[in-house]
Amino acid sequence: MRTLPGVMKALAALPLDKEIVVVDDGSTDGTREWMDKAMAAREFPCDVKFIKHEKNTGKGGALITGFNAASGEIVIVQDADLEYDPAHIPGIVKPIEDGEADAVYGSRMLAGETKTYHIVYLWGNLFLTFLTNLCFGARMTDSYTCYKAFRAPQLRRLRLSSTGFEIEAEISCKTAFLGLRFREVPIVYAPRSREDGKKINYRDAVKGALKVLGLRLTLRTADFPAL
Repeated sequence: MRTLPGVMKALAALPLDKEIVVVDDGSTDGTREWMDKAMAAREFPCDVKFIKHEKNTGKGGALITGFNAASGEIVIVQDADLEYDPAHIPGIVKPIEDGEADAVYGSRMLAGETKTYHIVYLWGNLFLTFLTNLCFGARMTDSYTCYKAFRAPQLRRLRLSSTGFEIEAEISCKTAFLGLRFREVPIVYAPRSREDGKKINYRDAVKGALKVLGLRLTLRTADFPAL
């Protein structure tokens, strides 16, 4: 809740034709009350959809709800904290707008200014990215970045189902498996601490690794609809 007003203000100010989809995943910190008031006061100069989960479904559950509700031609993920600066969004979606890519990630590893709350988080991300590349022949540098942008029809083809943080692994594996035209652009990242609400932990890394290995064994071309 503390950072949401700033995120919404930054998103609304972006020089893009846009729709913002906000998913409240069963919060109890005043987020939905603030959003209800802001929506009623028409504080945002763009289209906003506000969806409320009655109980927490996990990051994957919230993302899938948001993806299903999005009506734009390009979809990008934005966390509600300020670890990721919305000012990067125009540069991330540009290769898709220009017809050069189907999927673009904002990579924290390419900026030369990588920061992390703890070195273990960095190691975990690097390992999961390595595992994705090894199992699916990808060339990603940051498979667990929040900033993932897709051409909407390609995103729908992924048929995502993960409810937790392992949805990041599922998105990356399926992107590589389908051979989508993929790009990365550098972004600068300001990590949160546990005290600020950071939730991902070592158990999520284990789930991510198991998701990558499971998908390597089970994915089939027939699982995905053609465009």
